[in-house]
Amino acid sequence: MAVVIQELVGERRGRWFYPLVSGTAQSYNYYPVSYLKPDDGLCVSALGLGFYVAEGGEAFRFSPRYPKLDIVPPEHRMSGTQRWFYALDMERTEFDLSSGEEATLERLDIAEAETDPRFGLVASTWSLADDRLEPGTAARGPRVIDFAPILKYEAFPLPQVVDAVLEVGARSMGIPVEIEYALSMDGAGGAPVFYILQIKPLMQNADKVDVDADAADRASCLVATDRCMGNGKLVGLSDIVFVDPERFDRSRTEAIAGEIGQLNELLKAEDRRYVLIGPGRWGTRDRWLGVPVGFAQISGARVIVEADLHDFRVDSSLGSHFFHNVTAMNIGYFSVPWGSASAFVDWAGLAALPVVARTEHCTLVRADRPLTVLMDGKRGHGVVSKPPAP
Repeated sequence: MAVVIQELVGERRGRWFYPLVSGTAQSYNYYPVSYLKPDDGLCVSALGLGFYVAEGGEAFRFSPRYPKLDIVPPEHRMSGTQRWFYALDMERTEFDLSSGEEATLERLDIAEAETDPRFGLVASTWSLADDRLEPGTAARGPRVIDFAPILKYEAFPLPQVVDAVLEVGARSMGIPVEIEYALSMDGAGGAPVFYILQIKPLMQNADKVDVDADAADRASCLVATDRCMGNGKLVGLSDIVFVDPERFDRSRTEAIAGEIGQLNELLKAEDRRYVLIGPGRWGTRDRWLGVPVGFAQISGARVIVEADLHDFRVDSSLGSHFFHNVTAMNIGYFSVPWGSASAFVDWAGLAALPVVARTEHCTLVRADRPLTVLMDGKRGHGVVSKPPAP
């Protein structure tokens, strides 16, 4: 038996000890948006100790190769910004270690970091007068942790260092890698120091699948597309919630969102995950562009599908705050444009499945045998296969 002791990265600020930045980064991104490519990687960063990122807190995401690209529009960042962080209490002398790995940590409000003169390097301020984000903390207003002074104005080359580490790690191991890191201003003269805490193969690479949407057999698939995000094989899903295209009314999308929420609660009570299919954008703020569900209304969805109809064609949700939640939760995302030779939804096949519940606009069906969802993260192809015959 052995015990590994690792030095905690950070600086003392009053009674608290924490790094300025911590997070994880991957050399391969299965949810690329805009002009990003999967090989451009993904970095997830937060203020304070990295346990916050590890447990899935609202952290900031960016591509280390294109750090100035806004994955989430500025106007949506207030609702998804980091609001608290973890630090070590240096004045506390007794800890109950039996309570778990958080026993030595304190959860602090972001306002606690305002007294740190370096806080302005990681935050921006929302200007109520100008309705925009201003990098730094010189102005008065709500704070948003977006690392703009570092990423957009190059206070120091954090994204370039992350990209270089990922490239060297992936080349050395021969497969995509994931790192955990921390950055602290404890160098000579207060210079930033980048610490690699851990590097390992990207585990999602083990779930690699090969899907050819162009060759997908319509007789064996409920959904197929060449615009898929996510990676791997999902099994054990038997439930599908879909908006009936024959009953879809774009003026009733708010009511449809409520119906989806009801079906979601029904499935949550049974601890069942499901595939969600509907027209237009899921989670849109404009009810005329799709169904304006909140994320809590589809919390049980494991795969979401945005499908065009012949009289309702809308650009996908990429870049929205809703889509940011989808990527953070590793939910499979399918986009099915109208008129594509390689993308389709078999609406008749969905309607033929046994019905569990039906609302005014939506239907919950349950296959007799589990479906199979395949997502090729490298090619962006995906299929939802029909349940196998008995």
